[in-house]
Amino acid sequence: MKKYVFLVMLASAVNVTFAGPICLHPGNPHYFLFRDRPTILITSGEHYGAVINADFDYVKYLDTLASDGLNHTRLFVGPYREIPGAFNIQGNDLAPMPEKYIAAWQRSDTPGAFDGLNKFDLTKWNDKFFDRLKDFCRQAGKRGIVIEINLFCPYYWEDLWKVSPFNAQNNINGVGKVKFSEVYRMANSDIVAHQTAFTQKIVGELNEFDNIYYEVCNEPWVHDVEQAWQEYIVDRIVETEKRLPFKHLVSLNVANGMRVVEKPHRGVSIFNFHYAGPPTVVAVNYRLNKPIGFNETGFAGQNDSTYRIQAWEFILAGGALFNNLDYSFSPGCEDGTFRYHRQQPGGGSASFRKQLKILKQFIDSFDFTKMRPANGIIKGAHTLNGTAWCLANPGKEYAVYARGNLEMFLYLDIPAGKYNVEWLNTKTGKIEKTEQVSHKKDLLILKAPRFEEDIALRIVRI
Repeated sequence: MKKYVFLVMLASAVNVTFAGPICLHPGNPHYFLFRDRPTILITSGEHYGAVINADFDYVKYLDTLASDGLNHTRLFVGPYREIPGAFNIQGNDLAPMPEKYIAAWQRSDTPGAFDGLNKFDLTKWNDKFFDRLKDFCRQAGKRGIVIEINLFCPYYWEDLWKVSPFNAQNNINGVGKVKFSEVYRMANSDIVAHQTAFTQKIVGELNEFDNIYYEVCNEPWVHDVEQAWQEYIVDRIVETEKRLPFKHLVSLNVANGMRVVEKPHRGVSIFNFHYAGPPTVVAVNYRLNKPIGFNETGFAGQNDSTYRIQAWEFILAGGALFNNLDYSFSPGCEDGTFRYHRQQPGGGSASFRKQLKILKQFIDSFDFTKMRPANGIIKGAHTLNGTAWCLANPGKEYAVYARGNLEMFLYLDIPAGKYNVEWLNTKTGKIEKTEQVSHKKDLLILKAPRFEEDIALRIVRI
């Protein structure tokens, strides 16, 4: 509480308003409010190892995101790490060398860990880890970047479990004598006790930061992580923050693909999906009146167009968050210039991040908290070889994204009036065509300029 009082006094002294952490927008909780600004989170980020890998220069990485106009990153902070070659990822910063792995716990004097170093003592915190974690949050905050703090992740196969501090071979506490597929279960009382302590420690250490939210577990569907266990961790986050100055949003990673959220936990504010049919996921869960996120994609080849299309469709369908796994970030190439091999499972590049910046600038040009999904206004699209998505503040603003090729006519059911119309090249950011139209009745018919793959349309009433 003394720290809170000091922060408020400091803010007052320099005439700065301390608004509190990122939260749901009060006027439209499908979106965020961050530092008093309506916010949608859009990024193409590193593979989550920025803090646990001592070889990764996260300041250079955050500088790159900021210079690319992006405002989000996802971070693993738990006892999960990968090993070189996992998932066929080259330059994987989530797979540090043993001596470069920075865990939340201290190494003991007892040899015998699977990685060839000493075992961990799960009763002793590693100050180096927490100092690095807090500095990462601080540096991201200076650049206006919001961090998803992901606490846990299932162990996809045995070799990944073998290097975890929670594996009994790797700690002196006798914790973790279970199968790799059974780590996140309430029946494992010894592991749960340390998972609880870790959660409470992280939440306590990071309470001061306004640019974070928590996600309980990455891809819990991999080994049917217990829903009861996930809700237990949610409750620990909420319970811990009851005695602290600030309250942070909590996310659940719902599904790989499409799923309807039936019974949302009262402590959860964000519902994130992976490798989804983006617009469908938003449509079936929009009734939750909460942000819907697409916080991991990147296993669908290396073409920029694949992920650009995913991002535009998701955001124009009403999504609040998009994150692509960007394999051009790696230790030594934190500026996003790593040249990955053709077998890499996904893509990412400076050119793609520029395309995401175009999307972010486009959506930020609208008063988007007053807009809602409005695909019903699109009554026809002649020669459209694909789909179209629309956000609308009826009679005032319309944001449209269309997939197709060459030429296209759009037939839109909007109120009569005078409108300014701009067609945007999603790859270059160039305005390809501008016109003013006086719409009187029936359908507004607009002819697109020639384009390839996709195009965006801004319609604003004059």
